[in-house]
Amino acid sequence: MIILANDGISAAGLQALRSAGHTVFTDHVPADGLAAFIAAEGVECLLVRSATKVREPLIAACPGLRYIGRGGVGIDNIDVDVARARGIEVFNTPAASSRSVAELVMAHLFTCTRFLHDSNRKMPAASEAAVFNGLKKAYGEGTELAGKTLAIIGFGRIGTAVAQYALGCGMDVVAVDPSRAASGAAEVDVVVTVGSHRVTVAVPLLDLHTALRKADAVTLHVPGGGVLGTAEFAVLKPGAVVVNTARGGVVDEDALLAALESGQVRAAGLDVFVGEPAPRADLLAHPRVSLTPHIGAATVEAQDRIGEELAAIIARFNVPA
Repeated sequence: MIILANDGISAAGLQALRSAGHTVFTDHVPADGLAAFIAAEGVECLLVRSATKVREPLIAACPGLRYIGRGGVGIDNIDVDVARARGIEVFNTPAASSRSVAELVMAHLFTCTRFLHDSNRKMPAASEAAVFNGLKKAYGEGTELAGKTLAIIGFGRIGTAVAQYALGCGMDVVAVDPSRAASGAAEVDVVVTVGSHRVTVAVPLLDLHTALRKADAVTLHVPGGGVLGTAEFAVLKPGAVVVNTARGGVVDEDALLAALESGQVRAAGLDVFVGEPAPRADLLAHPRVSLTPHIGAATVEAQDRIGEELAAIIARFNVPA
């Protein structure tokens, strides 16, 4: 099969595909030339990550496409219904990056509670004693994560992975997941592994507002939709930390800025933004926001797992020789 990995693929994934006899292109083709490239090269399988958008016009212009794969969790950059209506198989790799995203969530939590984001901005000027001592005083009221309550909104693979890390740090965890709650469940069992020891912890399932009232920190792991807005920030426990590594728009950015200014939100850790790849300047410049450029799954280990999982999925398709 002829495959275009338009947003790249790990060396491990590329080797697996080529060892299976597939022809794989890995150079990025810009959007305005993508349909022509697919037609000219006879591409049957298009692999993307976040950068490439696979919308209806592209799908309609590529009748030879048989498969579209997304290396990652969400598939909101693909018009899935349109593709499937044309008989195109659409797939993704939902499990491969859970650990990587969970570690980034914890990094933002530690950063926000110990002022690392602000310290890294200001320490270059601390060669003067007065500046150094001033910063030392300013950052002297950090807080520990142990004993604090983390509300995890969306308790799928990534939410569960975050819970494992947070519980391992000594945090209390509550979960918000309407689909699980609809089944009548009151809690979710999470297995925490330390060395050869496995401990099962029952994580309570709460409604959103109840969880927000309890939370010293909130992290979101839902595929889309507005979850935290003005009404939700109003009931949030004062001084909480908010982390969003899910999707831009899950958190209302105007409402978040207002909550940061009022002190209702102590700090925010953001990996995703409305308007990517050009987020709003006032949010990026806010002194109490920890920032990363949508890198939740961007670890060497996750990219290897994603590439290998894509190759394994393709191997299961009945591709004529």
